[in-house]
Amino acid sequence: MRKALIGGLRVAIPIALGVWLVWYFYQQLDAQQRTELFAALRHAEWVWLLASALLGWASHMSRAWRWRYLLAPLGYKARFWNTYHAVMAGYFMNTLLPRAGEASRAVILDRTERVPFEQGFGTILGERVVDMLMLLGIAALTLALQLDKLELFQARIAAFRAGQQSPADEPSHWPLILGAIALVGALAAAFLLLSRPALRQRLQRAVRGLFAGVLAVLRTPHKGSFALHTLLIWGLYVAMFGIGFMAFPGTREVPLAGIMAGFIAGSIGIVLVQGGIGVYPAFVALIVSVYMPAEDGGLLRPEALAMGWALWTLQTVMVIVLGGLSLLLTARHRKPAAE
Repeated sequence: MRKALIGGLRVAIPIALGVWLVWYFYQQLDAQQRTELFAALRHAEWVWLLASALLGWASHMSRAWRWRYLLAPLGYKARFWNTYHAVMAGYFMNTLLPRAGEASRAVILDRTERVPFEQGFGTILGERVVDMLMLLGIAALTLALQLDKLELFQARIAAFRAGQQSPADEPSHWPLILGAIALVGALAAAFLLLSRPALRQRLQRAVRGLFAGVLAVLRTPHKGSFALHTLLIWGLYVAMFGIGFMAFPGTREVPLAGIMAGFIAGSIGIVLVQGGIGVYPAFVALIVSVYMPAEDGGLLRPEALAMGWALWTLQTVMVIVLGGLSLLLTARHRKPAAE
């Protein structure tokens, strides 16, 4: 009975989380945003959006395959589907709680492949460094493609910010409170480490494992393959975004410079707000509208805004559905301690 109950909960909890996330994101939209969202989905050409989704899925699979190259120098030959499910479940957890995805990936790989959490988490941090360098490189290339439009971008961003409602500036005691909590926590941790040698040794082992994971980027014997997959992942990201422009007649003529600028704007929107709710489509439309034929009206062209909503919906639903499925599958599977 107990085993059946636990098995049922492992199935029900990921499904319930997925349903709740869809409801949560929808509830965060105001009436105008919901109208814009449904209008975008109504007028989109879904063949292009489905093609975009397939490219996005391929990028996640490439990321899972690339991760195996970082685990190899640590002595682990992880199976592809286990790394894939860990990656997708991590994305799912990020939508639930910001920055929780990295830790979730390491936990799941520990469950399914017996890779110690510290080492697995270290490889993920190593990946993040490489990906940050790639994003900075794409941003630099994007900047070089539109040096003549920088002043226009600045003016549009300033006008957009001026049109947003901002809460009145009020003094906040939260920084002082959080600082005090951090100080007390640091002092308590220092006392425990000094008074308990076993705990200190455990922390040292954890730190060594973490650094070993990070350094796996330099130690992997598959450096060429790792680099190729890195280029493939980011190429697929840009292609996934670019193909979305074909879903609406008004955005099909946007040049490569506009696509790249919109890609960077959307990335910033996702970083600023959990899941990019409302901000992602607005930022994309704000920048992409610069490259569309001039017309009277506001800062955001309807076609560009519709495309932003369609791409945001596509990415969010894909992460919730595929990530929730991966979370469900990994919850039902645990690798034995010895095989």
